[in-house]
Amino acid sequence: MMNKDALCEKIRSVFPDIGVCGIDLQVDFDEGNHAYVLDLKHGNRHLKTFMEVGDADACLAGRQCVSLGLQIAQLRENLKKLTQ
Repeated sequence: MMNKDALCEKIRSVFPDIGVCGIDLQVDFDEGNHAYVLDLKHGNRHLKTFMEVGDADACLAGRQCVSLGLQIAQLRENLKKLTQ
């Protein structure tokens, strides 16, 4: 299992406009679900999604980031709708 900070930085490299890790984007590991929790914030609104460890590891290893990209894109779109 990799470092949550590395996952946050990978997300920022794919989506450079997303903001700052720890402020606009928070990545934590949820032991109960054995998955990463991605929390995207805009103002006082935020949305969360889970990412499986295998998907996160594959992305960081440079093998495949499709699921990460799709999850973040959907999360951003949903957050945009909330802030309009």
